[in-house]
Parts: sequence; C-alpha cells; structure tokens
Amino acid sequence: MTGEAEAHELLLRLAGRLPGTLLWRLRDWLATGGQASVAAVLPRELLRRRVGLTDAERELLVDSAGAWGAKPRLLDAVLPLPAPEEAPVLFTPDPVLDTAALAALAIVRNHAGTTELRQGRRGAQRVLVVFGGESPWLLTGTLQRILRAHGDRTPCVEVLGTPEPSTAYHRAAVSGSAALWRSPRLATAAS
Repeated sequence: MTGEAEAHELLLRLAGRLPGTLLWRLRDWLATGGQASVAAVLPRELLRRRVGLTDAERELLVDSAGAWGAKPRLLDAVLPLPAPEEAPVLFTPDPVLDTAALAALAIVRNHAGTTELRQGRRGAQRVLVVFGGESPWLLTGTLQRILRAHGDRTPCVEVLGTPEPSTAYHRAAVSGSAALWRSPRLATAAS
C-alpha cells in the first residue's frame, strides 16, 4: 500500500469518530498532494479530540503521516484503543438525482474500477458512498469538490474498496442509502 492508500483507509476508519468538517479537509489535502498538511494536522487532532486508534489504525497512521514527517512523539502520544468506539449513526436513503448527484454520477461511472454509487442522508448532510475505484483518495477529493461547488460546505464522500464495509459507520451508510448507479459489469456477472 502507498502512503496515500494507507491514509485514505485510516480516514475511512475515522468516519463517525472525527467531525465531518475535519475529515473533508484532511481528505481534500490528501487528494491534492498536501501530505505534509495531513501529517501535521491529523496526529494533533487525534490528540486534541482524544480519539484513540487500534493497533492496525496506528500502523496506518505511522506508515502515512509518519512517513510524511509527523513528529514521532505526537504519533506515540495518540491514545491506544482496543476496538473502535462507534456510536450508532442513522442514515436515510436519498434516491434524488439532482445536479450534484448527476455530476458525481458522471465522474464515478467513468472512473476506473468503480462498481457502484449510493446516496443517503445523515440528517441534512448528503453522503455519497462509492464502491471500488483506482486511487480512491483522488476520487474522494474530486467528488468532494463537486459537492462543494453545488453548495455543500462539508461534503461527505466515502470511497470503499469492497462492498463489505469494515466499520459500523459504513455498514449503516450502505444500508441507509439508495443505489444511484451500478456498473454494467455487475449486472453481467450476476446473470
């Protein structure tokens, strides 16, 4: 895994545990080559917000932010966590294809490796969930910028590697969302 892939995976695992305003900014920096910013901000925010990391998450942090210059003493100070503490989150399906969703759809279906686009709401917040895709951190950044251009101040985009999400947050996001698009490859494989 590259540092970007590891940072993307860590930021996915932190969804629901860090504020959306912080996550979208970190994801945007990651997508635009701001690895030094991610390395400087992420460990400090984990400490400031007292968000602990599992051993696997700590490895992702060290292999990404640590490789990009995060201070070892900050990385070492992040709280240990035996298992992620995940508060229940309620999502509701949103099948509406407005201009923002149509723009996202055009990007997703033309991005190599994507298999599905889903849309839900967490309160008033739109949440896009994408399965698959090469360089998921770049796809996340592109989709976030599209949502911001359409008026979403804190865009929430979750680009997952597999259709079997590993966190409770993402399982809830998938089950509480509506499918906007599925790859024709999936329909062919199912028949």
